[in-house]
Amino acid sequence: METTDAFEGLSCVDCEETFDAETATHRCPDCDGILDPSYDLDRIDLTPADLEGRPGESMWRYEELLPFTREAAVTLGEGDTPLAECPALAEAMGVGRVLLKDEGANPTGTFKDRGQSLAMTAAREHGASEVALNSAGNAGQAAAAYAARADLDAHVFLPSRAGFTQKAMTEVHGADLTVTDPVGGDSQIGDAGRAYAAAMDDHPDWYSTKTFVTPYRHEGKKTMALELLEQLDWEAPDAVVYPTGGGVGLVGMHKAAREARALGWCDDLVPMYAAQAAGCAPVVDAYEAGADRHEPLADGEVDTACNGIAIPDPGASPLILEAIRESDGGAVATTDREILDAAITVAREEGLEIGATCAAAASGAFALAESGEFGPDDTVVLLNTGAGNKDVDTLRAHVGESEA
Repeated sequence: METTDAFEGLSCVDCEETFDAETATHRCPDCDGILDPSYDLDRIDLTPADLEGRPGESMWRYEELLPFTREAAVTLGEGDTPLAECPALAEAMGVGRVLLKDEGANPTGTFKDRGQSLAMTAAREHGASEVALNSAGNAGQAAAAYAARADLDAHVFLPSRAGFTQKAMTEVHGADLTVTDPVGGDSQIGDAGRAYAAAMDDHPDWYSTKTFVTPYRHEGKKTMALELLEQLDWEAPDAVVYPTGGGVGLVGMHKAAREARALGWCDDLVPMYAAQAAGCAPVVDAYEAGADRHEPLADGEVDTACNGIAIPDPGASPLILEAIRESDGGAVATTDREILDAAITVAREEGLEIGATCAAAASGAFALAESGEFGPDDTVVLLNTGAGNKDVDTLRAHVGESEA
């Protein structure tokens, strides 16, 4: 495997055993816990000054803090996304500065590209020929694109409630798409997960790129925090409000902030705030209850149109809650109407297009500001995890309802 100098292997977040990355490919061989790439930070010969002279290009400009080399990467140029000033939102929230990190600028229009770039690189390094995952939508489309780039066959399992764009582009990229049948209504992410699990039992040779099954999805997404910190001259913002379903990006960003602080690149952690839809808010409920793990919701209890964060049973909730608390962040839930209203506000006040699901970050930030969580001099970053055109029907319908 073409690994970087500082990459040591994979550590289990539960039993803390360490494994060689060539032989341990997914969950912990001992306890089935989540594996996390680990590094000898003393071996990283890279400084912020070095990065200034390095072209942006993609997230692979941070290869020293990734497991695999840039030469080995399966890449479509993901990363290097803009950080846009939002003065109208800052005035409305009563804070010093609002910035929007726009992950909709990635190749397939979402931050999922970062995770799939690294996961597909690992799959190819491990000699896989077929990959598989279930997804709420965007990760399936991204997996199909990156599998095509890597010359791998992809098997994608989506719920019927996934968006038309995600279903269509998954097939356009040549993946084998299974849309799970609805049972008493639209099928949910859990239905897609069960179909995926059954297929994996029948095809043990398929290589999973599923969230927190592969150790590499959150690792790719940690580059969002590295970019953000670099764009802010290595000064941590006062808050990053993150639309949270499975929480992969939030966990990855927190890890990157910890590594950047350990390397002496910045002084503080990035306060992470999880934003969820009120109709599916297991992380927020756990945070407010002071719990270390969420209580799963049944599929029938999910009541939100925000498909991307309609995750009733986020398996990595302990990592999400740890990241929120360690970074001195928080958690907030807002209604679907508030979320969609916020998407329209951002589009009309700032000219920026954000996904319907992603607007939970904006509505959450408004709610946090109103509650007094943010001060008048604070810098608040909204993480837009996907392009507005992913949810064009939902957004346009909401405009029609609001103006009727």
